[in-house]
Amino acid sequence: LTSAMEEENPLFSNLDLFLFTLIAGLIIYWFMSRKKAEPIPEFKKLDQPAPSTQETSFIEKMKKTGRNIVVFYGSQTGTGEEFANRLSKDAQRYGMKGMAADPEEYDMSELSRLAEIGNSLAIFCMATYGEGDPTDNAQDFYDWLQETDGQLNGVNYTVFALGNKTYEHYNAMGAYVDKRLEELGAKRVFDLGMGDDDGNLEEDFVTWREQFWPAMCEHFGVEASGEDSSVRQYELKEHNDINMNKVYTGELGRLKSFETQKPPFDAKNPFLAPVTVNRKLNKAGDRHLMHLEVDITGSKIRYESGDHVAVYPTNDTVIVNRLGQILGVDLDSVISLNNLDEESNKKHPFPCPTTYRTALTHYLDIIHPPRTNVLYELAQYATDPKDQENMRKMASSAPEGKALYQSFVLEDNRNILAILEDLPSLRPPIDHLCELMPRLQARYYSIASSSKVHPNSIHICAVLVEYTTKTGRLTKGVATTWLKNKLVADNGHKSTVPMYIRKSQFRLPFKASNPVIMVGPGTGIAPFMGFIQERGWLKEQGKEVGETVLYCGCRHKEEDYLYQEELEEAKKAGVITKLNVAFSRDQEQKVYVQHLLRTNKEDLWRQIHTDNAHIYICGDARNMARDVQTVFYEIAEELGGMTRTQATDYIKKLMTKGRYSQDVWS
Repeated sequence: LTSAMEEENPLFSNLDLFLFTLIAGLIIYWFMSRKKAEPIPEFKKLDQPAPSTQETSFIEKMKKTGRNIVVFYGSQTGTGEEFANRLSKDAQRYGMKGMAADPEEYDMSELSRLAEIGNSLAIFCMATYGEGDPTDNAQDFYDWLQETDGQLNGVNYTVFALGNKTYEHYNAMGAYVDKRLEELGAKRVFDLGMGDDDGNLEEDFVTWREQFWPAMCEHFGVEASGEDSSVRQYELKEHNDINMNKVYTGELGRLKSFETQKPPFDAKNPFLAPVTVNRKLNKAGDRHLMHLEVDITGSKIRYESGDHVAVYPTNDTVIVNRLGQILGVDLDSVISLNNLDEESNKKHPFPCPTTYRTALTHYLDIIHPPRTNVLYELAQYATDPKDQENMRKMASSAPEGKALYQSFVLEDNRNILAILEDLPSLRPPIDHLCELMPRLQARYYSIASSSKVHPNSIHICAVLVEYTTKTGRLTKGVATTWLKNKLVADNGHKSTVPMYIRKSQFRLPFKASNPVIMVGPGTGIAPFMGFIQERGWLKEQGKEVGETVLYCGCRHKEEDYLYQEELEEAKKAGVITKLNVAFSRDQEQKVYVQHLLRTNKEDLWRQIHTDNAHIYICGDARNMARDVQTVFYEIAEELGGMTRTQATDYIKKLMTKGRYSQDVWS
């Protein structure tokens, strides 16, 4: 019976089965195709670089163009790149061919393949940034070096490090690259060069370079061709009837990017932030200390207390006009400088086409004393043989030449205009001068605000740099003079500042209940204004906030006590638990922040040793930061019962744990 009923009334009819199968099939098909369709574009983006005309294999590029020397640079302010270009140019004198390369643009894991090229060599010009960190463009290379266990057997290399002795981690990046390449099996063919910007970086480089090349000739069995003549890297093209919409007017990347702003904003695409406040901070005295606020509304820019704001200044128009006048050129001529090496990634020394005026105003550093290679290359244009001889001598490693460069250029602080004024026989073509001048760099300032309190505004605190040189010329700091003149409304127009954010490791403790000890004399107070605002905001949110102790300083209480009202207000509100201000010149004996630290040693030791306090130092690296660190050693010795070696290790451990942070400059 049962089977008869089953036959009569099957559970699913054929039609049902067909429909069920069709629906199930459609669902599976939809699900599979949906699942497949989603990740494909993502993975393509990740695994396959977008088609680009730029070669990411430096090995293939070297083979294609017959080069055997590659000079990689890690550069934050352009000097490392400049040195790399000089070394790659040098190679020609020795019958070799070199190329300068930004490690960010190439696949550095290909380094092991360098041995495929005969008589090959990799040179690394590596600058150290901040607290022993790699520069932005060398960060990926540094990460790769740390992670790789690849073998670099057969790879010849040498390193020139760029740093500053006043910093704790002097030349850390150069030293690390030198050591790590050897560990990976590469062969060091010349000793690590150490450049010290606190002394004479140019002299350190020239001395190293003069010893390096003869050693290379010996190593590879080649002879110098003796051709030490100037070799142009770019050729001039003059544009007589060009559409002015195709001409760069100061943009760093995309043409017209200042007219149509598009996020994300970074070093190649800065945001034009309107200036909303520009006030003088000091009541009297002969200095000009200033507080600026720029508006970042609508830019999608995010920042944290402790970050840096980078701004792109412009040169003084008076100096630009004088250069045009002395060289007898029309600064509004539209030109391009095109790389003679068509394979180079760097097609122009600065955005082209542009005018000489724009190049000298926005793109070139015409204020710093020129390096020796610039003098060497321009010497050929001096009509007085004595001038020609002296300029060449200054570029040599001979003691007499070094002394002349030191006194005539560095000590007398002569920029390119001063050199042209003082050597009337020297009148080079302006295009060659523009080719040789280094790029004008962004300037970094510690942000003096908290994004918790000011999400749409960034505050800057700076002091105007102005001094008279030995030759009686008034020299003005490029960026601070430019900032001082950024009036809130200039002839009805809003003043703007091209800027972007550089992230920093200078951070408040994760736990708000940790005490913070901030030491920042002069404009070193900047990041602590942000920290104080943030601690106040946390307090308002009902968070438990630890002790907030500030040590700051100025010359005279009645003249330049920076942010006096704000600090006293924060003290009254209990946000700052202890405010210690050193007025260095208000009494016969000078009093600095380090003296106040000694006075409060018991409190400090309790905060550090028992309460887990975080210490922050901001300001001058050469004297203040060192002296302050010495005071902390002494406190650990005296109150922690340690020897000097133990005390030094104790403070160094705090640094490693991120409890002793520095934001310093020299």
